[in-house]
Amino acid sequence: MQEFQRKQLLERIEREGATVGADIPDEIEVQGESIDLRTFVFEIKRRDTVPKGERERVEQAKKNLRRERLQRKQRIEEDDITFEEGEAIARAIIGIDRALNALENLGPTDLEKEAELQAAQDKKRWTKFLKKALGHEDDSSGIGTGRGR
Repeated sequence: MQEFQRKQLLERIEREGATVGADIPDEIEVQGESIDLRTFVFEIKRRDTVPKGERERVEQAKKNLRRERLQRKQRIEEDDITFEEGEAIARAIIGIDRALNALENLGPTDLEKEAELQAAQDKKRWTKFLKKALGHEDDSSGIGTGRGR
């Protein structure tokens, strides 16, 4: 592979919209183990929430996919490969990126905790709004101040 081709492939895998329209590979070898990647991603994505035990499995899968992506990128950067081999590796990297994007955008694992967090944030915003509306924005105690002072 010529150097300009190598740079083309590297630019392609780092492009912002590279995963748009890309497919998640049906099967991929990650760290020497064959994984039904598309099935795994769709199985996880179809659930409303991901149970704690599954969350750990997903985090491990993401870690392994990132490691595999890096190793494949290094093959393009450093190995003596043909342009066709480089293109196949680049397609696989983009597929890995697509799977990672899908796994990164999973919903909350604990809906109760998420609701509590949302309520606390709402209360904080409401309190800040009231302090501002009543002219107490600079006073942390909220005592003894008003618009006339």
